[in-house]
Amino acid sequence: MQVMQSSVTSHEPAEINVGRRLQELRALRGLSIRSLAEISGLNFNTLSLIENEKSSPNVLTLQQLASALQVPITAFFEVSFLPKDFVFQKAGQRPRTSFPHGELEDMGGGLALGEATPLLMTSKPKTNSGADTIVHTGQEFVYCLEGSLVYWVGQQEYHLEPGDSLIFQAHIPHRWENRSNEINRCILVVCPSDQEDRSVGQHLMNEE
Repeated sequence: MQVMQSSVTSHEPAEINVGRRLQELRALRGLSIRSLAEISGLNFNTLSLIENEKSSPNVLTLQQLASALQVPITAFFEVSFLPKDFVFQKAGQRPRTSFPHGELEDMGGGLALGEATPLLMTSKPKTNSGADTIVHTGQEFVYCLEGSLVYWVGQQEYHLEPGDSLIFQAHIPHRWENRSNEINRCILVVCPSDQEDRSVGQHLMNEE
């Protein structure tokens, strides 16, 4: 049996240059910075600073850009346009980005899995997805790896501990919270049925 080896030799996560990725994605859509500013509702100067690597966008800004460019938020993780038949990722080498209360790692590695987006989400202690509930199309799957996490789906509350999983129709209002004093890690797979549904970013717009 052939053993697949990772093409990445470093144990450091892939460096993500958001400014360069934004330029590439904007060029693919044939948009000027001004046009993208109008579509996204973001300031022209803000976009210029991001593309020139003089400013780092927060998760909300990435969500607005993803929606305007009609790409998933994970498009900003991708470091290669080469076609892929498989993706093998060593621990610690996945493309990642931070949000106010944790970190998100792209487990798909740029390989399309239909409309599914597999992510490794790390949430810090005493954090949550925000005051507003999340609603999107399709389904959502959660598998708890470490720590504990509370998910509200409709009026039902689910307490997830390592080994527990949850799957539900994502049009039902939902949100999550890490009530514990420890970090939580879980596999999150969002499967929107609408290609223009930017569901990933909604899980990251945390508020104190």
